[in-house]
Amino acid sequence: MKTLLKNRELSAFLAILALFIVLVALNPSFFSLQTVGMIFASSQILMLLALGATLVMLTRNIDVSVGSTVGLCAIAVGVALNSGYSLPVAIAFSLAIGALAGAFNGVLVVALKIPAIVATLGTLGLYRGAMLLWTDGKWIEGLPASLKALSVPGMTGLSPLGWLVLLLLAAGSWTLARTAVGRDFYAVGDNLAAARQLGVAVNRTRMVAFTLNGMLAACAGIVFAAQIGFVPNQTGSGLEMKAIAACVLGGISLLGGTGTLVGAFLGAFFLTQIDTVLVLFKLPAWWNDFIAGLVLLGVLVLDGRLRQALARHQRQLKYSRFMPGNKGGKNVASFTKRKNREVA
Repeated sequence: MKTLLKNRELSAFLAILALFIVLVALNPSFFSLQTVGMIFASSQILMLLALGATLVMLTRNIDVSVGSTVGLCAIAVGVALNSGYSLPVAIAFSLAIGALAGAFNGVLVVALKIPAIVATLGTLGLYRGAMLLWTDGKWIEGLPASLKALSVPGMTGLSPLGWLVLLLLAAGSWTLARTAVGRDFYAVGDNLAAARQLGVAVNRTRMVAFTLNGMLAACAGIVFAAQIGFVPNQTGSGLEMKAIAACVLGGISLLGGTGTLVGAFLGAFFLTQIDTVLVLFKLPAWWNDFIAGLVLLGVLVLDGRLRQALARHQRQLKYSRFMPGNKGGKNVASFTKRKNREVA
Protein backbone atom coordinates (compact mmCIF):
# COMPACT_ATOMS: atom_id res chain seq x y z
CA MET A 1 0.00 0.00 0.00
CA LYS A 2 2.75 2.44 0.97
CA THR A 3 4.64 1.65 -2.25
CA LEU A 4 1.59 2.36 -4.41
CA LEU A 5 0.90 5.65 -2.65
CA LYS A 6 4.48 6.84 -2.95
CA ASN A 7 4.78 5.68 -6.55
CA ARG A 8 1.60 6.67 -8.34
CA GLU A 9 3.20 5.90 -11.69
CA LEU A 10 3.31 2.26 -10.63
CA SER A 11 -0.36 2.28 -9.63
CA ALA A 12 -1.33 3.86 -12.97
CA PHE A 13 0.74 1.27 -14.83
CA LEU A 14 -0.90 -1.55 -12.87
CA ALA A 15 -4.33 -0.14 -13.73
CA ILE A 16 -3.38 -0.17 -17.43
CA LEU A 17 -2.09 -3.72 -17.11
CA ALA A 18 -5.23 -4.85 -15.27
CA LEU A 19 -7.46 -3.44 -18.01
CA PHE A 20 -5.44 -5.28 -20.65
CA ILE A 21 -5.81 -8.50 -18.63
CA VAL A 22 -9.58 -8.00 -18.53
CA LEU A 23 -9.54 -7.38 -22.28
CA VAL A 24 -7.62 -10.60 -22.95
CA ALA A 25 -9.86 -12.58 -20.60
CA LEU A 26 -12.98 -11.44 -22.43
CA ASN A 27 -11.60 -11.76 -25.94
CA PRO A 28 -7.92 -12.67 -26.53
CA SER A 29 -8.11 -11.61 -30.17
CA PHE A 30 -8.54 -7.97 -29.13
CA PHE A 31 -5.07 -7.70 -27.61
CA SER A 32 -2.05 -7.16 -29.85
CA LEU A 33 0.79 -4.73 -30.41
CA GLN A 34 -1.45 -3.12 -33.00
CA THR A 35 -4.03 -2.43 -30.28
CA VAL A 36 -1.38 -0.88 -28.02
CA GLY A 37 -0.17 1.27 -30.93
CA MET A 38 -3.72 2.33 -31.72
CA ILE A 39 -4.33 3.39 -28.12
CA PHE A 40 -1.05 5.31 -28.03
CA ALA A 41 -1.88 7.12 -31.27
CA SER A 42 -5.37 7.97 -30.00
CA SER A 43 -4.00 9.25 -26.69
CA GLN A 44 -1.31 11.59 -28.08
CA ILE A 45 -3.53 14.68 -27.93
CA LEU A 46 -4.56 13.98 -24.34
CA MET A 47 -0.98 13.11 -23.39
CA LEU A 48 0.31 16.47 -24.60
CA LEU A 49 -2.44 18.28 -22.70
CA ALA A 50 -1.74 16.24 -19.56
CA LEU A 51 1.98 17.08 -19.75
CA GLY A 52 1.15 20.78 -19.94
CA ALA A 53 -1.47 20.57 -17.22
CA THR A 54 1.08 18.88 -14.96
CA LEU A 55 3.44 21.85 -15.19
CA VAL A 56 0.66 24.23 -14.15
CA MET A 57 -0.71 21.98 -11.42
CA LEU A 58 2.74 21.50 -9.90
CA THR A 59 2.74 25.25 -9.18
CA ARG A 60 -0.64 24.93 -7.43
CA ASN A 61 -2.63 26.42 -10.32
CA ILE A 62 -5.03 25.06 -12.89
CA ASP A 63 -5.81 25.91 -16.52
CA VAL A 64 -9.23 25.03 -17.90
CA SER A 65 -8.77 26.93 -21.16
CA VAL A 66 -6.49 24.42 -22.90
CA GLY A 67 -9.34 22.83 -24.86
CA SER A 68 -10.06 26.17 -26.50
CA THR A 69 -6.34 26.72 -27.03
CA VAL A 70 -6.16 23.38 -28.86
CA GLY A 71 -8.96 24.49 -31.19
CA LEU A 72 -7.45 27.93 -31.75
CA CYS A 73 -4.01 26.50 -32.58
CA ALA A 74 -5.45 23.78 -34.83
CA ILE A 75 -7.24 26.55 -36.73
CA ALA A 76 -3.98 28.53 -36.88
CA VAL A 77 -1.99 25.74 -38.51
CA GLY A 78 -4.86 24.95 -40.91
CA VAL A 79 -5.38 28.55 -41.99
CA ALA A 80 -1.63 29.08 -42.48
CA LEU A 81 -1.29 25.96 -44.62
CA ASN A 82 -4.35 26.79 -46.72
CA SER A 83 -2.95 30.29 -47.23
CA GLY A 84 0.11 28.83 -48.93
CA TYR A 85 2.66 28.92 -46.13
CA SER A 86 5.08 26.03 -45.70
CA LEU A 87 4.57 23.38 -43.03
CA PRO A 88 7.42 24.58 -40.74
CA VAL A 89 6.11 28.15 -40.88
CA ALA A 90 2.54 27.01 -40.16
CA ILE A 91 3.71 24.92 -37.19
CA ALA A 92 5.79 27.80 -35.82
CA PHE A 93 2.79 30.13 -36.20
CA SER A 94 0.56 27.70 -34.28
CA LEU A 95 3.16 27.29 -31.51
CA ALA A 96 3.45 31.07 -31.22
CA ILE A 97 -0.33 31.38 -30.85
CA GLY A 98 -0.28 28.72 -28.12
CA ALA A 99 2.59 30.42 -26.30
CA LEU A 100 0.79 33.77 -26.40
CA ALA A 101 -2.44 32.21 -25.13
CA GLY A 102 -0.59 30.51 -22.26
CA ALA A 103 1.40 33.64 -21.43
CA PHE A 104 -1.79 35.70 -21.33
CA ASN A 105 -3.22 33.26 -18.80
CA GLY A 106 -0.01 33.62 -16.81
CA VAL A 107 -0.27 37.43 -16.81
CA LEU A 108 -3.83 37.25 -15.51
CA VAL A 109 -2.80 34.93 -12.67
CA VAL A 110 0.68 36.22 -11.81
CA ALA A 111 0.49 39.95 -12.54
CA LEU A 112 -3.20 40.68 -11.99
CA LYS A 113 -3.58 38.16 -9.12
CA ILE A 114 -6.76 36.64 -10.54
CA PRO A 115 -7.40 33.09 -9.27
CA ALA A 116 -6.32 30.64 -11.96
CA ILE A 117 -9.67 28.85 -12.19
CA VAL A 118 -11.50 32.17 -12.70
CA ALA A 119 -8.96 33.59 -15.15
CA THR A 120 -8.84 30.51 -17.34
CA LEU A 121 -12.62 30.08 -17.31
CA GLY A 122 -12.73 33.55 -18.85
CA THR A 123 -10.07 32.78 -21.46
CA LEU A 124 -11.79 29.48 -22.26
CA GLY A 125 -14.67 31.47 -23.71
CA LEU A 126 -12.36 34.14 -25.13
CA TYR A 127 -10.21 31.71 -27.12
CA ARG A 128 -13.24 29.74 -28.26
CA GLY A 129 -14.88 32.93 -29.46
CA ALA A 130 -11.68 34.05 -31.23
CA MET A 131 -11.56 30.68 -32.99
CA LEU A 132 -15.13 31.02 -34.27
CA LEU A 133 -14.67 34.65 -35.28
CA TRP A 134 -11.50 33.77 -37.19
CA THR A 135 -13.28 31.13 -39.28
CA ASP A 136 -16.83 32.56 -39.27
CA GLY A 137 -17.85 29.29 -37.60
CA LYS A 138 -16.73 27.22 -40.61
CA TRP A 139 -14.63 24.09 -40.65
CA ILE A 140 -11.06 24.15 -41.99
CA GLU A 141 -10.79 21.49 -44.67
CA GLY A 142 -8.45 20.53 -47.51
CA LEU A 143 -5.33 20.31 -45.35
CA PRO A 144 -2.23 19.25 -47.32
CA ALA A 145 -0.82 15.73 -47.28
CA SER A 146 2.43 16.98 -45.73
CA LEU A 147 0.62 17.66 -42.45
CA LYS A 148 -1.25 14.36 -42.48
CA ALA A 149 2.01 12.51 -43.10
CA LEU A 150 3.21 13.53 -39.64
CA SER A 151 0.69 11.13 -38.09
CA VAL A 152 1.48 8.16 -40.35
CA PRO A 153 3.42 5.36 -38.56
CA GLY A 154 6.90 4.67 -39.90
CA MET A 155 9.06 1.56 -39.90
CA THR A 156 9.28 1.60 -36.09
CA GLY A 157 5.49 1.60 -35.78
CA LEU A 158 5.49 5.16 -34.43
CA SER A 159 4.64 8.30 -36.34
CA PRO A 160 6.85 11.43 -36.21
CA LEU A 161 4.29 12.97 -33.86
CA GLY A 162 4.43 9.86 -31.66
CA TRP A 163 8.19 10.24 -31.37
CA LEU A 164 7.67 13.91 -30.55
CA VAL A 165 5.42 13.01 -27.62
CA LEU A 166 7.98 10.54 -26.25
CA LEU A 167 10.80 13.07 -26.71
CA LEU A 168 8.87 15.77 -24.85
CA LEU A 169 8.09 13.29 -22.06
CA ALA A 170 11.74 12.30 -21.70
CA ALA A 171 13.07 15.87 -21.85
CA GLY A 172 10.44 17.19 -19.46
CA SER A 173 10.91 14.37 -16.95
CA TRP A 174 14.68 14.86 -16.93
CA THR A 175 14.32 18.64 -16.51
CA LEU A 176 11.91 18.35 -13.58
CA ALA A 177 13.94 15.67 -11.82
CA ARG A 178 17.51 16.75 -12.49
CA THR A 179 17.67 20.53 -12.83
CA ALA A 180 17.22 23.52 -10.54
CA VAL A 181 14.57 24.89 -12.89
CA GLY A 182 12.57 21.70 -12.50
CA ARG A 183 12.89 21.73 -8.73
CA ASP A 184 11.53 25.28 -8.72
CA PHE A 185 8.19 23.98 -10.01
CA TYR A 186 7.88 21.64 -7.02
CA ALA A 187 9.06 24.29 -4.56
CA VAL A 188 6.51 26.86 -5.77
CA GLY A 189 3.64 24.40 -5.51
CA ASP A 190 4.71 22.89 -2.20
CA ASN A 191 5.24 26.12 -0.24
CA LEU A 192 5.05 29.45 -2.00
CA ALA A 193 6.31 31.55 0.92
CA ALA A 194 9.24 29.24 1.61
CA ALA A 195 10.14 29.19 -2.08
CA ARG A 196 10.33 32.99 -2.07
CA GLN A 197 12.57 32.96 1.01
CA LEU A 198 14.87 30.45 -0.70
CA GLY A 199 15.27 32.80 -3.63
CA VAL A 200 13.13 30.91 -6.14
CA ALA A 201 11.83 33.10 -8.97
CA VAL A 202 8.21 32.31 -8.13
CA ASN A 203 6.50 34.58 -10.66
CA ARG A 204 8.83 33.56 -13.46
CA THR A 205 8.27 29.88 -12.71
CA ARG A 206 4.50 30.26 -12.85
CA MET A 207 4.71 32.27 -16.08
CA VAL A 208 6.90 29.59 -17.64
CA ALA A 209 4.42 26.92 -16.55
CA PHE A 210 1.46 28.66 -18.20
CA THR A 211 3.43 29.50 -21.36
CA LEU A 212 4.70 25.93 -21.81
CA ASN A 213 1.19 24.67 -21.16
CA GLY A 214 -0.04 26.84 -24.03
CA MET A 215 2.69 25.55 -26.34
CA LEU A 216 1.89 21.94 -25.49
CA ALA A 217 -1.78 22.68 -26.19
CA ALA A 218 -0.64 24.03 -29.57
CA CYS A 219 1.23 20.76 -30.18
CA ALA A 220 -2.00 18.92 -29.36
CA GLY A 221 -3.84 21.10 -31.88
CA ILE A 222 -1.28 20.26 -34.56
CA VAL A 223 -1.60 16.54 -33.76
CA PHE A 224 -5.39 16.84 -33.99
CA ALA A 225 -5.25 18.50 -37.41
CA ALA A 226 -2.72 15.94 -38.68
CA GLN A 227 -4.69 12.92 -37.45
CA ILE A 228 -8.16 14.07 -38.46
CA GLY A 229 -7.25 15.92 -41.66
CA PHE A 230 -9.66 18.79 -41.01
CA VAL A 231 -10.56 21.11 -38.15
CA PRO A 232 -14.22 21.29 -36.98
CA ASN A 233 -15.50 24.43 -35.30
CA GLN A 234 -15.81 22.62 -31.95
CA THR A 235 -12.26 21.25 -31.87
CA GLY A 236 -10.91 20.80 -28.35
CA SER A 237 -14.23 21.15 -26.58
CA GLY A 238 -14.16 19.28 -23.25
CA LEU A 239 -10.52 18.22 -23.49
CA GLU A 240 -9.51 20.39 -20.54
CA MET A 241 -11.45 18.24 -18.08
CA LYS A 242 -9.98 15.04 -19.51
CA ALA A 243 -6.48 16.47 -19.19
CA ILE A 244 -7.02 17.29 -15.52
CA ALA A 245 -8.54 13.85 -14.93
CA ALA A 246 -5.52 12.20 -16.57
CA CYS A 247 -3.22 14.15 -14.26
CA VAL A 248 -5.18 13.18 -11.16
CA LEU A 249 -5.18 9.53 -12.21
CA GLY A 250 -1.43 9.74 -12.67
CA GLY A 251 -0.85 11.12 -9.17
CA ILE A 252 -0.61 14.87 -9.81
CA SER A 253 -1.86 16.67 -6.72
CA LEU A 254 -4.41 19.45 -7.14
CA LEU A 255 -2.69 21.09 -4.15
CA GLY A 256 0.58 21.39 -6.07
CA GLY A 257 4.12 20.20 -5.55
CA THR A 258 3.50 16.49 -6.15
CA GLY A 259 3.55 14.33 -9.25
CA THR A 260 5.55 13.52 -12.38
CA LEU A 261 5.11 13.81 -16.12
CA VAL A 262 5.31 10.02 -16.42
CA GLY A 263 2.27 9.72 -14.15
CA ALA A 264 0.30 12.17 -16.31
CA PHE A 265 1.39 10.27 -19.43
CA LEU A 266 0.14 6.97 -18.01
CA GLY A 267 -3.08 8.59 -16.79
CA ALA A 268 -3.80 9.86 -20.30
CA PHE A 269 -3.06 6.42 -21.75
CA PHE A 270 -5.40 4.79 -19.24
CA LEU A 271 -8.32 7.13 -20.00
CA THR A 272 -7.89 6.55 -23.73
CA GLN A 273 -7.57 2.83 -23.11
CA ILE A 274 -11.01 2.84 -21.48
CA ASP A 275 -12.54 4.51 -24.54
CA THR A 276 -10.81 2.03 -26.86
CA VAL A 277 -12.02 -0.97 -24.90
CA LEU A 278 -15.59 0.32 -25.08
CA VAL A 279 -15.25 0.74 -28.84
CA LEU A 280 -13.85 -2.78 -29.24
CA PHE A 281 -16.86 -4.17 -27.39
CA LYS A 282 -19.19 -2.03 -29.51
CA LEU A 283 -20.78 -0.27 -26.56
CA PRO A 284 -22.67 2.97 -27.30
CA ALA A 285 -20.50 6.08 -27.36
CA TRP A 286 -22.45 7.75 -24.55
CA TRP A 287 -21.09 5.16 -22.11
CA ASN A 288 -17.54 6.51 -22.52
CA ASP A 289 -17.79 9.57 -20.28
CA PHE A 290 -19.93 7.73 -17.72
CA ILE A 291 -17.49 4.86 -17.28
CA ALA A 292 -14.42 7.11 -17.41
CA GLY A 293 -15.97 9.32 -14.71
CA LEU A 294 -16.89 6.28 -12.64
CA VAL A 295 -13.34 4.95 -12.84
CA LEU A 296 -11.91 8.36 -11.91
CA LEU A 297 -14.20 8.65 -8.89
CA GLY A 298 -13.30 5.13 -7.83
CA VAL A 299 -9.58 5.89 -8.05
CA LEU A 300 -10.00 9.13 -6.08
CA VAL A 301 -12.05 7.46 -3.33
CA LEU A 302 -9.59 4.57 -3.07
CA ASP A 303 -6.65 6.98 -3.08
CA GLY A 304 -8.23 9.06 -0.31
CA ARG A 305 -8.89 6.01 1.86
CA LEU A 306 -5.37 4.70 1.38
CA ARG A 307 -3.87 8.09 2.22
CA GLN A 308 -5.90 8.29 5.41
CA ALA A 309 -4.79 4.81 6.43
CA LEU A 310 -1.16 5.64 5.68
CA ALA A 311 -1.39 8.93 7.62
CA ARG A 312 -2.78 7.09 10.67
CA HIS A 313 0.00 4.53 10.41
CA GLN A 314 2.66 7.23 10.18
CA ARG A 315 1.23 9.10 13.20
CA GLN A 316 1.25 5.89 15.16
CA LEU A 317 4.89 5.23 14.32
CA LYS A 318 5.82 8.85 15.05
CA TYR A 319 4.52 8.75 18.63
CA SER A 320 5.35 5.13 19.38
CA ARG A 321 8.95 5.94 20.28
CA PHE A 322 7.73 7.99 23.23
CA MET A 323 5.79 5.08 24.66
CA PRO A 324 7.63 3.15 27.43
CA GLY A 325 7.98 -0.53 26.61
CA ASN A 326 6.31 -0.01 23.25
CA LYS A 327 7.67 -1.63 20.09
CA GLY A 328 6.18 -0.70 16.75
CA GLY A 329 3.36 1.33 18.27
CA LYS A 330 1.34 -1.66 19.49
CA ASN A 331 0.84 -0.27 23.00
CA VAL A 332 -0.16 3.27 22.02
CA ALA A 333 -3.80 2.82 22.96
CA SER A 334 -3.07 1.28 26.38
CA PHE A 335 -0.47 3.98 27.13
CA THR A 336 -2.96 6.71 26.27
CA LYS A 337 -5.60 5.18 28.56
CA ARG A 338 -3.08 4.91 31.41
CA LYS A 339 -2.07 8.56 31.05
CA ASN A 340 -5.73 9.63 31.03
CA ARG A 341 -6.29 7.78 34.32
CA GLU A 342 -3.25 9.45 35.87
CA VAL A 343 -4.48 12.91 34.86
CA ALA A 344 -7.91 12.14 36.28
